Amino acid sequence: MGMALAEPGLDAWHVSLPMLNPDNVDAVRVRDITDVRRAAEALHRITTDLSNMRAAPTHDIADRCTPIDDQGNVLALDVFGWPDSMQAWWKSSNIALHSPIVSACRYENDVFWVNEKGFHTRSPNHYLAAIDLSHFEIRARTCAAIVVPVHLPFGQIGAVSFNPIDECETDLSQKYEEFGDAFFVLGRTFVASYVNAIGNRLRLPAGASLTKREIECLRWVAIGKTDAEIGLIISRSRATVRFHVHNASLKLDAVNRSQTVFKAGQLGYLSVTPFSNLYSSCVR
Repeated sequence: MGMALAEPGLDAWHVSLPMLNPDNVDAVRVRDITDVRRAAEALHRITTDLSNMRAAPTHDIADRCTPIDDQGNVLALDVFGWPDSMQAWWKSSNIALHSPIVSACRYENDVFWVNEKGFHTRSPNHYLAAIDLSHFEIRARTCAAIVVPVHLPFGQIGAVSFNPIDECETDLSQKYEEFGDAFFVLGRTFVASYVNAIGNRLRLPAGASLTKREIECLRWVAIGKTDAEIGLIISRSRATVRFHVHNASLKLDAVNRSQTVFKAGQLGYLSVTPFSNLYSSCVR
């Protein structure tokens, strides 16, 4: 009798179980600002001990942000063991613009791995194929990495890059299979809970809720239609369109039309549905 074939990824799942368990997930969760360092130390210990990889977390890829503890110490330096030099990734003013890893996090929400030869994902992503990987090590500040994008509320994107301690290790396919799921859960838990812990002000008015008509008008504004054009599309006067857009701006505490659209997008009111679908939904 022949041996039954194992399910895809089953062996890798068993290997990663010691890393991906409730105690480890709870250990990397930040409960308040005074708990940041303890959670970071837990993430560092778990990933280095079990995978021989080093974490590089950031909670906002648009601003080269890296977590700090309640005393203002940079955790990348004090906890995760990254060297302090002018080439340190958290000191680079251009990394948000030029790093292929940062670019990929804008187009992917699942864990992936990358080296100079390309991006490796579980599902095809044509956006990643278009990203320039020339001079990869210089621009990415690593030879290879397993990366967890962390898409947060209000359009903020964080990430955790897990990098081999052995800088000669550039093929991470095996570690991706073994630890990818665990890195995904641990990285997201740490970054998301860190952002919640340090949040000390409301980005948007609490309880802001737009009406169906306000959303409809803002969707057309977002794709460049004027008030007069929107009025023709939805069979309302230009004044009525302006009324709905103005009401939305008041609810979102926006200072102008552009910021109204931006904040509505942050809250998920403005879909990326193709124009034809938008039009058909609005004329029913």
